[in-house]
Amino acid sequence: MAFYVSKRKLKPKEEEETGELNIVPYLDILMNLIIFMLLSMAGLVSFGMFNVNAPTYGGGGGGGEEKPPLTLTVAIAKNGFFIAATGGVLPGQTAEGGDTPGSGAPTIARKADGTYDYDALTNKMKEIKASFPAESKLLVAAEADTDYDTLVQTLDATRETPDRKTLFPDVTLASF
Repeated sequence: MAFYVSKRKLKPKEEEETGELNIVPYLDILMNLIIFMLLSMAGLVSFGMFNVNAPTYGGGGGGGEEKPPLTLTVAIAKNGFFIAATGGVLPGQTAEGGDTPGSGAPTIARKADGTYDYDALTNKMKEIKASFPAESKLLVAAEADTDYDTLVQTLDATRETPDRKTLFPDVTLASF
């Protein structure tokens, strides 16, 4: 009896061995990255948060005799802080109004060593808060070349006192 070998069985199986690409490791790495990024964003949100609002424009409703809101402005200039307000007279100022940035002497001048006087700014904010306890809004304007550290320390000095009492937490940023 003769033994016969089929040629079909001896053919290389190239067609069957070119299977699908295994993407499980790729998906595993991708899911780990997504979870890592979600957790890191949640952690960043819980760190220092500033309540910063964009300016709103629009007419208010009429009616009634309402006291105009106090528009308190702290301007950061090269020679110190200028504090001004509309809608009320600040403590220590006359009814004509406050200084405008760049004209005259600043409300709070720089210290003798050239640094900003953040303690004096906080004390001035305490006086203003005592006169206007319902106000929480503040407009912080800075010159274009003001460094970031100065801006952040100004926001800290106007937001709360060293003993954690809230002063003006609703901040709107501007430039002049």
